[in-house]
Amino acid sequence: MITQSVHTHPTSLGRVAVQRPGPARWVWYAVGGRLPERYREWVLYDATCPTWVARHLLRTALPLTLVSVPIVLFVPGPLWVRLCGLLLGWLVSAQFAIFLLHDSVDHRVRRAGYPPGHAQAVRDAAARAVRERARARYDDRYR
Repeated sequence: MITQSVHTHPTSLGRVAVQRPGPARWVWYAVGGRLPERYREWVLYDATCPTWVARHLLRTALPLTLVSVPIVLFVPGPLWVRLCGLLLGWLVSAQFAIFLLHDSVDHRVRRAGYPPGHAQAVRDAAARAVRERARARYDDRYR
């Protein structure tokens, strides 16, 4: 049995325990599935942590990988044609993933039960705190 880790992370509710989904649930989440209510804070953490963009791109890459492997292995034809086709598919998918980054992440957070725009508000608050600390360091040093 795979155990699920519980970590504390700063969230919109302060510092709370966040239960991470196991590998099977994460794959389900990555391909668009909804997680149970107990992972609600993890979904918010996933959408607001400093690496949220990389996490989104990784979630985008998983379904592509699941489709790409059988294409390379089982579709007849020259390997270079299959690889070029897959490369084009990956590039188009990456382009759409980047274009729809904010909407896709906001949709995941809304499905977890948060209001629209909540993830962006949490990210803005975190960035504001970082900017204020940097401003205070600047003021201490130069004023």
